[in-house]
Order: sequence, then C-alpha cells, then structure tokens
Amino acid sequence: MTPKVGQSAPDFLAKDQHGENITLSQFRGKKVILYFYPKDSTPGCTAQACNLRDNYETLLEKGFVVLGISTDSEKRHQNFIAKNELPFSLISDPEHLVHDLYDTWRLKKFMGKEYMGTVRTTFVIDEKGVISDIIEKVKTKDHTAQIIG
Repeated sequence: MTPKVGQSAPDFLAKDQHGENITLSQFRGKKVILYFYPKDSTPGCTAQACNLRDNYETLLEKGFVVLGISTDSEKRHQNFIAKNELPFSLISDPEHLVHDLYDTWRLKKFMGKEYMGTVRTTFVIDEKGVISDIIEKVKTKDHTAQIIG
C-alpha cells in the first residue's frame, strides 16, 4: 500500500554507506527528505544528488535532513558520495525492503522490456514523522525547488 500525505511515514532499519544502522525514527524532531532513486552514477540520479548537494545549506537552514536511498551497495554509495562530494547519507537497500514499505519498487517499462525497479519518488516528512509531501514527477536538475517551493 502506498503511503499518503498526512500518514505516518513507515519507519525502517537499514544500512548507510558506512554499514551503520539508520532508522527514520532517529530523525524525529527534524524534517526529512527521503528520496528514492534508481542507481548511483547514472545521469539523472547524479543530477538529482548534485542539485540537493548544491542547495544543501539552504535545506539545512530550513531544518531538513537529506537521505537518499537506492538498491546500490554500501561500497557503490561510498564511491558515488566521494566522486560527487555529497554531504548527506545514502541508504543501501539491495533487497528493496524499504522500497517495498514506500511502494517505490514497481514494474517498469523501458525500450519494450518490463522489469522491476525503483520509481524515482521523494517523500518529505515533518518533525513528527508525518508525510507532508510526495513528489512523484521529480525534476532531477531542479529538485530542491520542488521540495521547498
């Protein structure tokens, strides 16, 4: 079932790029940008991450924590962070358990082929853990503007 605006965001336990446990509930009291993206080091995903990086100070000033999540390994995340100087954590979800909680692991079509994959989606979560916005039509090069208006 897809989470909706006004509902509590599903909590999760996963690993960040350093193999450290990370939960959504550990950020209670802060606003969270939880963005699901298909794959490290691809053009759209790099554009999205770099847009968030370039506007990171503004996001911090507005009280946001940024968390990216894909099915990539911790090692790939480390490389992606280093290459693009990302100041935020990336969550590794290789078995798409968190993706399943947020209904972002779905059937996709590309060049006539069907496959399961990540649907690029951003959840904006308030200080109480409630979803305040869901962005499904992500503009990778201007994503921060979509988040903060």
